Amino acid sequence: MDPATMKQLGAALAIGLGAIGPGLGIGLVAYGATQAIGRNPEATGQVQTAMILGLAFAEAVAIYALVIALLLKFV
Repeated sequence: MDPATMKQLGAALAIGLGAIGPGLGIGLVAYGATQAIGRNPEATGQVQTAMILGLAFAEAVAIYALVIALLLKFV
């Protein structure tokens, strides 16, 4: 295999595998938040704030994986 093909494969694996964890994490955070709000609607503001913060941290990992994939592809 030539180096160009390996770069393409590396970029695909970087974003593919790098998006699995954040995707699962975001799903679990949203699931937990909806469960918590369903059980205690008065705490919606606190739960929603913590949920949004957790979603932002999980999404940052996916963005890092995208940056690595783009670096592999174009550099």
